[in-house]
Amino acid sequence: MFGAPHPVIASASPFLPLPRRPLDAAGASGQVRRWYENELGWPTVPGDPLRLVAGVRYDVLDVPAEAGHAALRRLAPGSPVALHGDRMLFLVAAGSAEELPGLLEWLDWGSLPLDLGAIGAGGLMAAPSRPAPREEGAPLGGASPPSGRPGRAGSQGAAVWLRPPEPGCEVEASLPTLSALGADGNAPGLVRLVNTVATQCHRVRLRRAGAQPPALRAQGRQCR
Repeated sequence: MFGAPHPVIASASPFLPLPRRPLDAAGASGQVRRWYENELGWPTVPGDPLRLVAGVRYDVLDVPAEAGHAALRRLAPGSPVALHGDRMLFLVAAGSAEELPGLLEWLDWGSLPLDLGAIGAGGLMAAPSRPAPREEGAPLGGASPPSGRPGRAGSQGAAVWLRPPEPGCEVEASLPTLSALGADGNAPGLVRLVNTVATQCHRVRLRRAGAQPPALRAQGRQCR
């Protein structure tokens, strides 16, 4: 007497390419994840909230939004910039995070407490929501910062793109690099960008210190 037949399991052919992210991923976060992985080729990490892996295609320069707005005009039109709460996130060339401390020292900013940091290899960035399709004839990457209070976007300060990346374009060509010019001849040098945001961070710090009551300003001087 024979038992029930065993189900036949087809083995994957070595000649077939691996599937892309399946289309039945749950919810809106799955759609956004597919956009990053399939259309942009940017790695993400599993789970929610959706996060992007830095240090592979780009690093991230993290500055106060109030300081970051002044640097927007120095970027190439296609250079991606995001806003997350009261922080502005500039995508810069991979490896820039390691160069930042030495670059700040070289620019004579190293001894000052600037609210400026970078996310590099092994770091994660909150994934901004997928931007709305660009209207025909609209400037590339020309989105304007949200109106109202500086640095606030979304109902809960969720990450959004001020200048979104373009699917089908190599993001590396538009990113600020340590060389004088980017790969496309238009991207600004990382040195100029860092010096600009460092200057603005220092101005923001002085302005906030000047707005403090005299007693707190005197206490801050005594603690130096």
